[in-house]
Amino acid sequence: MTRASNPWVVLATLLFIYIFSFADRYLITGLVGPIKAEFGVGDGTMGLLMGPAFVLLYVVLGVPFARLADRWSRVRIIAIGCLLWSCATAATGLATSLLDLSLARVGVGVGEAAFVAPAYSLLSDYFRAERRGMAFAILGLATYIGQIAGQGGGPAIAAHFEWRSAFYLMGGIGVVLAIVALLVIREPERVSSGGRTGVAMPFMALVRALGATPAYVWMMLAFACGALSGVAFGYWGPELFARSYGLDPVVAKTTFAVNFGLSGIIGMLSFGAISDRMSRRGMVWPARLSAIAVGAATMAILVATWADSFAVARLLAIPAGLLGGGWSVGFLATLQYILPGRIRAGATALFLSVTTLIGFCVGPWAVGVISESLGNDIHSLRIALSVVIPFGFLAALFGWLASIKVERGRAALDALDEALSVRVRSTAAAG
Repeated sequence: MTRASNPWVVLATLLFIYIFSFADRYLITGLVGPIKAEFGVGDGTMGLLMGPAFVLLYVVLGVPFARLADRWSRVRIIAIGCLLWSCATAATGLATSLLDLSLARVGVGVGEAAFVAPAYSLLSDYFRAERRGMAFAILGLATYIGQIAGQGGGPAIAAHFEWRSAFYLMGGIGVVLAIVALLVIREPERVSSGGRTGVAMPFMALVRALGATPAYVWMMLAFACGALSGVAFGYWGPELFARSYGLDPVVAKTTFAVNFGLSGIIGMLSFGAISDRMSRRGMVWPARLSAIAVGAATMAILVATWADSFAVARLLAIPAGLLGGGWSVGFLATLQYILPGRIRAGATALFLSVTTLIGFCVGPWAVGVISESLGNDIHSLRIALSVVIPFGFLAALFGWLASIKVERGRAALDALDEALSVRVRSTAAAG
């Protein structure tokens, strides 16, 4: 058997890859102004590029990539995906038309579809259940570090060179990281929650099993509504800052990324530590903590959207980032807890496909369409955000409902996994 890598080396490598995944994703949001000016488009078109152009194939391919990861090397899938999205990011800088921009964004989505589910599955084999909250929190830092790099670094690079240079630089770094992943991460032996290795569950059987598991369904709805709220603000917040306070766009967008990003990093790490500690009392607690955090974070960003001064908006970044930084950790840790190893990557991908479609596709696009229909100005953008952000309150409700069903959901999926294992062994013996 191949010797496993050091878990912390694996985590660090995945973290750097994930950082540039988010940097590539957020880069376009920090460069809304120059891209709109060069291509002569409005908020609705930019929302389309931020959301559907990126998300649709990301969602469609996420489950097949994850199903492949339940059978094949997760490390190779991650590396190939990183190479693909990094090349697509660099290609964005070569765009000469709106079609070119759209195709490049589609390419970024295709590549990134190969990362998340295989990465969480890989970490679940490297870290015990009571340590996964912190491991997932550290990986989740990529959300905010990548946001800072994309929304803050992109405009800074554009100010000194041009907006296209930012895409070239981010894409080039990603290519290097894809090679590093192949060199330093070894694929560990895959073991299910009952200690069994085996084949993946048939897809439709997986869908039926998960659909009949309330904990999984409620958590999926909670994560989707939380993402819808948070991503809409995260994507359009820098542009709101730039329009609202009469600041230089580079200053406004860098300030947004750094203030919300740094507090989000602290919140992510803190939530991971608290989640791990509370999980010793029972695995219902990570989900409950996430429900409370997403509700409070939603209130904070809603108030920040209507802040009448730059100073107040920056101040509100602290609670918004602290609370919003960690709520996903509890849901993801609970999700991995209830999923047997045999179906972990596939079930995680299905979960993320639905939540990403709602959060990353609908959220940014809806804000852009509403804003453009109301005037493409400061007030229209605030109204659009105020329509979408309150979905975070629904996330809090659904998350609490999920927490009630955690242990029952784990037991049901383990029983199904055991039944499948018996059936596979019987078939093999008969053959």
